[in-house]
Amino acid sequence: MTTVLIVEDDIINRRVFTKILTKRASLNVKDTENVDEVMKIVTAGEADIILMDVSLSNSVYQGKSVDGIKITQMLKADPQTANIPIILVTAHAMSGDRESFLSESGADGYISKPVVDHQEFVNKILALLPKD
Repeated sequence: MTTVLIVEDDIINRRVFTKILTKRASLNVKDTENVDEVMKIVTAGEADIILMDVSLSNSVYQGKSVDGIKITQMLKADPQTANIPIILVTAHAMSGDRESFLSESGADGYISKPVVDHQEFVNKILALLPKD
């Protein structure tokens, strides 16, 4: 079964995304904001796609504060995890943010919060899933 890893520090957003993805797309969902757990899940091959919050307020990795952009850069730089699609999810939806975040992070997609159109949200995720 296809698994979406949600990396999000807001528990309400995690619940909403999980409900949408399990109900509308029958996807398996894992969620965490713990960066060590993210790395463990991803390197173990337990995620097919990642929804990455840009502004992770409490995330620390190897003693340093990191955000979703930095985590995405680390995952994309590692040959073992580079091919896993990552979609940035953020409330920062000002003009130019999408292009800036995508080029800086190396992410594969971008979704702005709040998610209003649930089907469009699901479609963006399904479109980036690896084809078997």
